[in-house]
Amino acid sequence: MNVAILIANILTLLAFVIHTFVGDKDFNVNEPTDGNDESFKKREKWTMARCGWHWVSFDLFFATIGLGLINFTNHFDNEKTLLQILTIYFLGYAVVWALTIAISKQFPKNYLKLGQWILLLLISGLIFFGTN
Repeated sequence: MNVAILIANILTLLAFVIHTFVGDKDFNVNEPTDGNDESFKKREKWTMARCGWHWVSFDLFFATIGLGLINFTNHFDNEKTLLQILTIYFLGYAVVWALTIAISKQFPKNYLKLGQWILLLLISGLIFFGTN
């Protein structure tokens, strides 16, 4: 068992649980409640954003399962390739997150307040160093 991959696995599991349950509760703050939305446009956009939110929850869940199988079984023939894909996957998420912050309207300490990119880079780095 590789310690770096195990830590990445634990971080993805924690991210999945927090994202799915705590994040959804926080996301509900944005739920439209006014009755002036006769065409349901706000409700539609909120529901679409919530679906996207839980799409990421599923990604984290699936990565947790994959890393768990790599850590605790011999299920895969070529674990190194899968780990390289996961390294790029989490790196890509971090880059997209940071770019989205960069192109959005600024607010104080936005890169720290929306610091999920740090976690994504950490997971990517752990998998990368655990692979080599």
